[in-house]
Amino acid sequence: MVKPRAHLTVSDLCEELGVARSTFYDWRAKGRAPKCIKLPNGDLRIRRDELDRWLSSCEEL
Repeated sequence: MVKPRAHLTVSDLCEELGVARSTFYDWRAKGRAPKCIKLPNGDLRIRRDELDRWLSSCEEL
């Protein structure tokens, strides 16, 4: 069994959610994306637990 990665790249997140990078960056600009970690080289990472929390917050009743 493959253990899920603790930190996702933007590409990983987009692939998992089935959205374009531009959609992710649009969400981010609007403050609607999951919280990200900005590395010293400018790359972004998203914690798996933060993505899971964010997805739960998107659920409709």
